[in-house]
Amino acid sequence: MEKLFAKIQAQFEAFNKDAEAQIVKGNKAAGTRARKAALEISKLMKEFRKASVEAAKK
Repeated sequence: MEKLFAKIQAQFEAFNKDAEAQIVKGNKAAGTRARKAALEISKLMKEFRKASVEAAKK
């Protein structure tokens, strides 16, 4: 679960950097990267939810 949390943090940092570049500088490529990171964060959050539920059962 710790590795998963680290992956989520890394993806969020990448998203934050790219989203800021799109918003502040109008960088279209950064917007594409931010959307891709957001999609990956969504998938990781679903995995985290499953792992969290399993950990709560123990």
